[in-house]
Amino acid sequence: MADPGHRHVRTRIAAFGLVALAALVVTAPGCSNEEPVVATPRAANLPSQEVTDFEMKESDTGKPEWILVSKYAATYPGGLIVARDVVIDFYDGEGSKYSRLTAREGTVQQPSNDMEARGRVVVTTTEGVRIETESLRFLNRQRRIVSDERVRLERNGDVVTGIGFESDPSLEHFTIKREVRAQVQSSPGGGLRFQERGSR
Repeated sequence: MADPGHRHVRTRIAAFGLVALAALVVTAPGCSNEEPVVATPRAANLPSQEVTDFEMKESDTGKPEWILVSKYAATYPGGLIVARDVVIDFYDGEGSKYSRLTAREGTVQQPSNDMEARGRVVVTTTEGVRIETESLRFLNRQRRIVSDERVRLERNGDVVTGIGFESDPSLEHFTIKREVRAQVQSSPGGGLRFQERGSR
């Protein structure tokens, strides 16, 4: 892998959605038009910025490693980004796309750019592998996809299910931790290649 110093992340905001908080007016006691006092929300729970048509990219020596787009994203103090309707495309060393992840929502923790996707998570590759789960994490530095949830993988009629999962983003070789069930229909070498570890 190239020197991490060459890697950079670029965020593009196509349309801003500014958050406006109404000022609270407190009337002195005894006035006939006294308004109820409303508690001010804690600033720590409020996003510092909200945007639509959000895009975030990580590249190495000018070639994309992954590109995340979402319909909505909010940034919070501490480097947390929360996005909805997430799509992430992963690219190989030549800059060619080899897999796509979709999810209802996701988070990115800066500066590591580790991600977590939640809700109807689907990863598909250009080689025809598909994984479905409810939650998984992408460890950016290690280039690993991991999940503690039940997962379902399919390719060329082969179906493998289990709990706990680890793989590279291409889903070429993956490990399922436990409760593995496999239905193999394809010809030798044409389906899924996996390893099971942990309890059986």
